[in-house]
Amino acid sequence: MNEAPVSAVDAAPAPETAPAAPSPTPPSNARWIAVGAALLAALSAAAVVFAWNTQQRVKALETELVRRQQDSSGQAAEARIAAKAAQEQAREASAKLALLEARVAETTMQRSQLEELIQALARSRDENVLADLDAAIRVALQQTAITGSAEPLLATLRQADERLGRYNQPRLERVRRAIAQDLDRVRAAGVVDLTVLTIRLDEVIRQVDDLPLLSAADKRMGTRAPAPAASAASAGRGLGDRAAAAWELMLAQVWTEVRNLVRVTRIENPDAMLVAPDQAFFLREGLKLRLLNARLALLSRQFDTAGSDLREAQAALSRYFERDHRRVQLALETVRQVATQARSVAVPRPDATLAAIATANAAAVGR
Repeated sequence: MNEAPVSAVDAAPAPETAPAAPSPTPPSNARWIAVGAALLAALSAAAVVFAWNTQQRVKALETELVRRQQDSSGQAAEARIAAKAAQEQAREASAKLALLEARVAETTMQRSQLEELIQALARSRDENVLADLDAAIRVALQQTAITGSAEPLLATLRQADERLGRYNQPRLERVRRAIAQDLDRVRAAGVVDLTVLTIRLDEVIRQVDDLPLLSAADKRMGTRAPAPAASAASAGRGLGDRAAAAWELMLAQVWTEVRNLVRVTRIENPDAMLVAPDQAFFLREGLKLRLLNARLALLSRQFDTAGSDLREAQAALSRYFERDHRRVQLALETVRQVATQARSVAVPRPDATLAAIATANAAAVGR
């Protein structure tokens, strides 16, 4: 275990026995290797840095894209809300515009009415009177054309003449002369008053049911004649006289009954006596229909048709009804008058009055 220390001299190898040292590497190759390693390390570090920097930029870009997408979504929602609000405002604006247009139209109409009113107030009194007369006469002409009666025109012309008479203006005397001339022309025309004719026909139609027929039983039978004188005389006599008076009264009554059994009457139309009682209703209704047709023809101004129906009605009244009866005579006379007056006559136009009013208006405007 305890060995003696070796001396340094002994331990040192001899120079002759030492191995040979390796040959040193060329200095140029080692330098290029070091430079290459340094470059590779620098490139690797640069690549790592560039990759890390690129990754950081990508993350930043992703974050920015997410943020911008969120901002875009918010802006799109705000844009939709703003679009809805704009639509509502557009609707309100359209409604307000329509209301404003209506108010403008109303204001325009009121303005035109005010202008007309101002013009009417600015007219002279003569112009107002003449304008009223012209309007009244034209309305009367329309009523005359509709009704076929000259009464509306006559009444209007009379009222115009009375109004001008109260007005008493020498400048309008020419108009009064024209009105008088037109009044004479309308009166001389003899225009048919259809209203009066239809009223007469209505009266005849209402009386048809009460007119007696030739075939009626109460017309063929005579009336029993009472004997009040014989009865009074028999009351003051004796018993025998009373018996004689009773026989006389009985004989008189028997003679009256026998006389009523046979009655001789001259009839021009034998077929009128052949009308049965149940046919009398249809005869009267046919006469009513004939008169109603004549009335409608008069209202429609078909005077030829009305005349034909009225002639047929006259023939029926003369043939089947008792002409000696007062009601039948009145009905025949009424139908005859209507048939005579039912003719087409044109109502003269008041051209002289209208021309005089136009001349007076022109003179008033010229002043």
